[in-house]
Amino acid sequence: MRLFIAVNPDDGIKDELSFIQKRLKLQGVGGRYTTRENMHLTLAFIGEYGDPYAVSEVLSHIPFERARLVLDGFGCFGDTYWIGVKKDAGLEANVRRIRKALADNGIPFDKKRFTPHITIARKIEYSKGIPTDNPFPAGMDVEYVSLMRSDRGKSGMIYTVVDEFCKIK
Repeated sequence: MRLFIAVNPDDGIKDELSFIQKRLKLQGVGGRYTTRENMHLTLAFIGEYGDPYAVSEVLSHIPFERARLVLDGFGCFGDTYWIGVKKDAGLEANVRRIRKALADNGIPFDKKRFTPHITIARKIEYSKGIPTDNPFPAGMDVEYVSLMRSDRGKSGMIYTVVDEFCKIK
């Protein structure tokens, strides 16, 4: 089972991300756009792991801090476009706690540096580079951290919430 821990954006964030995607399409940016239901901010990517209940148990003991998710600028990893998330002390503390708890309990995860972002499109076809403007008014208080699974469907990945956690200090 392919697992990851994420924040699922509220409708305001998803509306803004959908608007950004429409704007990119109008500018001639081609590629595979992230569906609204798959928009998320990954906090820790676990990958293939057979025991989601063990991960849920670990997450259930983490005291999560207040955090705010605010959209902030475009970025890319190769041919993947994303919208950044402003630096937030609570969000970063939660990521450190999650990763430490996973490590302490022998649950493998991707140890790449945390770069908070929400992917909006993959396999981009566009010769003019990424946009540089930052018209994003959207933000939200993080209420839940979710354990998610991803499964390959006929039209791409399907993300499903396995469990949700909400422990604000």
